Amino acid sequence: MAPAQGQFSEHCDSADGKDSAEGSSVPPAFRSAVEALRSARLRPELEVEPTRPPQRLAPHAYAVEAAVVDGEDDLADGRLVLLHDPAGHDAWQGTFRLVTLVRAELEPEMASDPLLPEVCWSWLTGALEARGLLFGEAGGTVTRAGSHYFGALAERRPATQIEIRASWTPREGRGGVPDTAAHLAAWGDLLCQIAGLPPSGPADAAVVTLPQRRGPQAP
Repeated sequence: MAPAQGQFSEHCDSADGKDSAEGSSVPPAFRSAVEALRSARLRPELEVEPTRPPQRLAPHAYAVEAAVVDGEDDLADGRLVLLHDPAGHDAWQGTFRLVTLVRAELEPEMASDPLLPEVCWSWLTGALEARGLLFGEAGGTVTRAGSHYFGALAERRPATQIEIRASWTPREGRGGVPDTAAHLAAWGDLLCQIAGLPPSGPADAAVVTLPQRRGPQAP
């Protein structure tokens, strides 16, 4: 495992751009959670960098985006957003929430599997459980979309993309801070799984797999 790749500076000093712009203070629990994200150790195939977080989902937000890279190919990509509301949120059943979008292009043998949506959802919950993480109020969607090309694009082969949108409440630990580094690592495991990479160790060895992807092909 290697330290998280990418640039974790620039707008990270205040943990979210909105706090810096408004001059408001960042809650210690949120700052600690963001610092833990920045120190996470991830699989070396992942390239991670901060991105602008949404501004209206919670009083405080921080986001990263990542891609699973194999040579010049991006096998999968996604975004993970950490939300924090010090007053708590009834729907979250906590003060923190993680929200994600991951997507990848699939090989034909995977795209045709009727159990694909259920298996993809199990990749998310399995990645969290494999690292011993406690979480609640998990929900989301798995979408399979196919594209067929015509006219000037007719030479392109049909393509199928899988997309997982999900959110969950991480269990808060000492000081009301969840183990965000472990949640980011589990999310990285999910990205690698949907990219078709083989398991890297005991943490994801028990996750249900589908035929391995060979990566996107040029049209």
